[in-house]
Amino acid sequence: MADHAPLHFHSVQYAGQHPGPRAIILGATHGNETCGTTAIRAVMADIEAGRLPIAAGSVTFVPVVNPLAYARGTRAGERNLNRDLSPKATPRDFEDRIANWLCPLLAAHDVLLDLHSFNAIGGEPFVMVGPVDNDGTLEPFARMAEERALAVRLGVRRCVSGWMATYGDGVRRRAGAASDVETVLRYGVGTTEYMRATGGYALTLECGQHADPRAPVVARTAILNTLAHLGITGAPRPPALPPGAMEALRMTTVVDRLDAGDRFVRAWSSFDAVQQGEPIGVRADGTPVPAAFTGRILFPDENAAPHQEWFYLARPDPDFGRTPAG
Repeated sequence: MADHAPLHFHSVQYAGQHPGPRAIILGATHGNETCGTTAIRAVMADIEAGRLPIAAGSVTFVPVVNPLAYARGTRAGERNLNRDLSPKATPRDFEDRIANWLCPLLAAHDVLLDLHSFNAIGGEPFVMVGPVDNDGTLEPFARMAEERALAVRLGVRRCVSGWMATYGDGVRRRAGAASDVETVLRYGVGTTEYMRATGGYALTLECGQHADPRAPVVARTAILNTLAHLGITGAPRPPALPPGAMEALRMTTVVDRLDAGDRFVRAWSSFDAVQQGEPIGVRADGTPVPAAFTGRILFPDENAAPHQEWFYLARPDPDFGRTPAG
């Protein structure tokens, strides 16, 4: 597609005859992550053809959240939509205008499934889950059990929690005594964080590598399982994964790149295992950067700018398996 393609915002809602939850499912929040778009359109075709009846509640589909990025085949249009997502009184870029349309739409729903893909080749799908129930100031939440009951029914076997808390620790460390820490923290708010802030619950599903033909299959399975679990379709409720079948990880540490000369000791991929003390990178002055603990590396970014996130570390989350499956 070219940039002159229509850049309107588009959603489709199907409602059943009986009361039930209101789900919303997003594709192409990042324009080069199209597996969700493909899967959403396939499920909509099934609904339109009568092969998938909507029995109760409603489901809203947004096949392409960011039409500018989708038209260009790029992650972002003018900036990353999945950061600093909130309505803006004076929108400054295309993603701000998306937010002014999307945020009220999210707030009108109970449950969000946001379908993504990733760049690294060979990784397996995983789901990003929110915090445990809490009444703190960073990301208060009270629907952990419902959210995680859905996570174990999407059809994937790896989950990651701890994004906002770990990101927030990094922001506070970089800001020091700066007075605008809370403003900077808003940069960590994407679709799922905004959804939780409005009283709903939400999951981000990373369905596989961008070009993997299996990624749209993963996305479609997750959509169908979500709708069945919520009772929106009449399909049987999918079973939860058995205890211990989900590899649950909690992000706990973010390490910044301090200088353009900082480098990794090898090409890392998300979920590579690391041992405590194992060298991950080397600072520009030759100082080694070891793993603080035995776990897994996440989101390594060899192109990170100085004083930005270089990589995250995660450790097993023993509490996830004790969450009621619902």
